[in-house]
Amino acid sequence: MGSPGLGNRNSGQRLGITEPISLGGPTEYDVIKTRELEKYLQNVGLYESQEEAVSREEVLGRLDQIVKNWVKAISRAKGLNEQLVQEANAKIFTFGSYRLGVHGPGADIDTLCVGPRHATREEDFFGELHRMLSEMPEVSELHPVPDAHVPVMGFKFKGVSIDLLYAKLSLWVIPEDLDISQDSILQNTDEQTVRSLNGCRVTDQILRLVPNIQNFRTTLRCMRFWAKRRGVYSNVAGFLGGINWALLVARICQLYPNALPNMLVSRFFRVYTQWRWPNPVMLCAIEEGSLGLQVWDPRKNPKDRYHLMPIITPAYPCMNSSYNVSASTLRIMTDEFQRGSEICEAMEANEADWDTLFDPYAFFEAYKNYLQIDISAENADDLRKWKGWVESRLRQLTLKIERHTYNMLQCHPHPGDFQDKSRPFHCSYFMGLQRKQGVPVNEGKQFDIRLTVEEFKHSVNMYTLWKPGMEISVTHVKRRNIPNFVFPGGVRPSRPSKGTWDTRRVSVTKVSGPAGSNQSVEVQGVADGQDGGKKRKRVHESPDAPLKNSKFNGVPSSSPEVHGGSPVNTMNSCSTKGDHSDAMGLIEAKREKAESNMTNCLINPIVVEELSSHNGEVDGSQRSIPPNKCLLVTADSSSSNEAEPLAIEKIISGPYVSHQASPHELEELEDDFMNQVRSVGNTNIVPVESSMSDTTAVSVLSSNGTGPSTSLHASGSIDELEPAELAAPISIPSAPVVQRKPLIRLNFTCLGKAYEKSG
Repeated sequence: MGSPGLGNRNSGQRLGITEPISLGGPTEYDVIKTRELEKYLQNVGLYESQEEAVSREEVLGRLDQIVKNWVKAISRAKGLNEQLVQEANAKIFTFGSYRLGVHGPGADIDTLCVGPRHATREEDFFGELHRMLSEMPEVSELHPVPDAHVPVMGFKFKGVSIDLLYAKLSLWVIPEDLDISQDSILQNTDEQTVRSLNGCRVTDQILRLVPNIQNFRTTLRCMRFWAKRRGVYSNVAGFLGGINWALLVARICQLYPNALPNMLVSRFFRVYTQWRWPNPVMLCAIEEGSLGLQVWDPRKNPKDRYHLMPIITPAYPCMNSSYNVSASTLRIMTDEFQRGSEICEAMEANEADWDTLFDPYAFFEAYKNYLQIDISAENADDLRKWKGWVESRLRQLTLKIERHTYNMLQCHPHPGDFQDKSRPFHCSYFMGLQRKQGVPVNEGKQFDIRLTVEEFKHSVNMYTLWKPGMEISVTHVKRRNIPNFVFPGGVRPSRPSKGTWDTRRVSVTKVSGPAGSNQSVEVQGVADGQDGGKKRKRVHESPDAPLKNSKFNGVPSSSPEVHGGSPVNTMNSCSTKGDHSDAMGLIEAKREKAESNMTNCLINPIVVEELSSHNGEVDGSQRSIPPNKCLLVTADSSSSNEAEPLAIEKIISGPYVSHQASPHELEELEDDFMNQVRSVGNTNIVPVESSMSDTTAVSVLSSNGTGPSTSLHASGSIDELEPAELAAPISIPSAPVVQRKPLIRLNFTCLGKAYEKSG
């Protein structure tokens, strides 16, 4: 662990593309709070034991010996003379959390095998090396994924999880002292090798670009733990993954080079709450390089202009590591940054503690309406493959719903999956649904996303390795009917305490909200028969709906009143003091009684209440890359509280290269992406037939609206891989709303007409 402030301090050299915001050293308060933080992280089990650390080192040493034997064996098999066989070499490198020094107990080790030019990926790595590993008793759960964007072989070696990549260099002999940080290592390599090398090169570059490695590691451990607790740690779900959080923390370390982790955590939230996305976060200037590889540059690359939260890797070729972020997930993370900033301010006033910051996000108390995506397979191996494929596609459902409803319906994907022990080879995913703030609940209006869900399921069923038994279904479920297996121990928790930070924030927002903004949520339960023929009631739920939205979304004093709430919600006041018992009592009085019955597989029309949300929808007009060294901030080590906000403002501001995309450009861009789709595995592709009678319907309508409800279970044998660039959501201009119409159908195939009408 080490004492606070100790570590590899940079010898006065400026790191980053700007001057630091502050050169001030730690105060006594920072030293005390940093020690508290380190103790807290130890107590929650984020550090591995010495025995486990030694075991990992032994496994890595054994793996290095295995690949050396492997490369000699294939060299001999290829007819090389004995001298070349003896000189043949391969080498293991580590990257990711293990290389950064922030891994926890039981974490995977990301590893890279670097081999010579005659050791191929397809035949030798995924062929001979796979065979060798499969015959070793120490190896279990061996799972090759040769067709992934970054081909990987996963397995456990003596119980230690390993993700092994392969890079084939143009060298005949791999030296033991190979330096993969040199750009020349990329010469004459294929795309898979460049991507595989990127992890190691980026990790090593991060460690070179932070002023104090120990402080960086402690802060990163803290932020990773916080992100997981708050449900925003998942690259595949559209949030941020390990490398993204590492880059964000590293930039804060550059801006406050002499700060301890306590101050770095506080400034992390302060800076990124104010950050003007899509202004990119960069640790160093983007180098064009001499090898002709494409780097992130929205001035030259049209698809880079639609990235909403660019976090640029520091190693050539510089790329955006966060292209998966969507408008909804960006809004959620921005509001989480705001909440963190408020709590850090409250901690300085002795009104909160580390427990408050790390309080888990109550996802299943945050919304009144959810989508439940269930998948199943015939056996464990099929489920693992099916699960990996479906998870890679779930983000597309979020993007399609946003796009097809003109961003008026917002989704919050849960980053994890849940398994019902009573149903083997089955797991479920959930998405919270809410209406965008400011979108009126018009009489008789609803958003019909049946076609959206249909297309999503169609794309999922285009899985080349599909087998009988691989099924997927999408249903609507109300909060009161969330299945118990999603809760710890299978027990639904009691109503959240009124004294938590998030419930207080919710109640403050409610009290400060303008009058007359009440919106009610009504779900027409005709399809599932929940109402038993009784007259439907308009439900005024309270501490749940806003949880995600309010708390995730900064709500100005002029924002509409938030309905819903519970342990997690909006931000307004950073003080935890104040008597909100009256407001909370009102909320509880309006809360709908929980019902034990679950909705059936039929998706019902949903009325989503207008909740408070962060007014931070990213418009596609600003897509930029700052010129090298264009952002300079003069920082004094004794900078005052007044000077720091000005310095932050300069850091997050800069010359932009603006671009406003036209609808035609958006269509051409998406067409270009779709033309790059390539199938994997089987070449015989048979489309899955689907019809509207088979479709899953999720409708968001007004309190007196009704709509059809159906369910769809489909399966197929098609594989479709959309390029990663398609992850960036495309902004669509708002379409005119026709009043008094019972249903608005937004068909993906008719987007062209929608563009024309809105234009």
